[in-house]
Amino acid sequence: MVMAAGLGKRMRPLTASQPKPLVRVAGKPLIDHALDRLEEAGVGKAVVNVHYLADSLEAHLADRKFPNITISDERSQLLETGGGMLKAKPLLPDPFFCLNSDNIWLDGPRDAFHDLSLRWNPEIMDALLLLVPHARALNFRGKGDFHMDPLGRLTRRRTARIAPFIYTGIQIVSHRLLRDAPEGPFGTMMLWERAIEEGRLYGTGFTGQWFEVGSPQSIKPTEEALKLG
Repeated sequence: MVMAAGLGKRMRPLTASQPKPLVRVAGKPLIDHALDRLEEAGVGKAVVNVHYLADSLEAHLADRKFPNITISDERSQLLETGGGMLKAKPLLPDPFFCLNSDNIWLDGPRDAFHDLSLRWNPEIMDALLLLVPHARALNFRGKGDFHMDPLGRLTRRRTARIAPFIYTGIQIVSHRLLRDAPEGPFGTMMLWERAIEEGRLYGTGFTGQWFEVGSPQSIKPTEEALKLG
C-alpha cells in the first residue's frame, strides 16, 4: 500500500495546486520514486489511497503499467494513516508492505523491501518497521522516533529525549495489527502502541540512505545527494 491521501501542508506552497505525491524531485514526481522502487523489487501490485486533489493523482497513475495499481478512494473523508489502511484492507494481502508516497532512498547491499522481508516473522510480529539512524537520514532535524532492543523490539521516544532510530515510512504490516480498529480517521500510532504493549512491534535497520522530503527546502539538498549517489 502506498499512502498518498494526505494534504501535504508542510510542502506548501508547492501543494496549493497539486497533491504532494506529484511534487517533483530530481525531475520525477515523489510517488514515482516510490513506485519505481516497488517495481525494481518485483512487487507486482500496489494499492494507492487518494483524497486531496485526487483526480490529478489518479490521472497520473492511470499511465502506470507496473506495478498494477488499485485506487482506495478517500475522497469523501480523509482517514489518516490507520484509517486508510483499514479501508484498504480488503484489497491487501496478508502481510503487506506499506510505504509513504513521499519516500526517497538509496538502497544499500539489499533493497528496502528485501531488508524487511528477510527479517519478517509473523509468529512474533504485528508490524516490522524499516528504520535508519540519524547519520543516514539526510535532511532530518527531529529527535528520532524509536528505541530498539537487541531483539529488534521497539519502544517510542520519550518526551524531551533523543531516540537513535528514525522511521523511514516503510513497513510490513500484518492484518492482525488492524484487528478491532475503529471506523473513521485515526493514526497508525494507535495500533503501534498496542503492538508495543504486546511486544509485537519490531524494527530492522536499513542498509541504505534515506531522505526526509517534507518541505520545499529539503528538495534541493535531496537532489544534490541523489546526483552523488
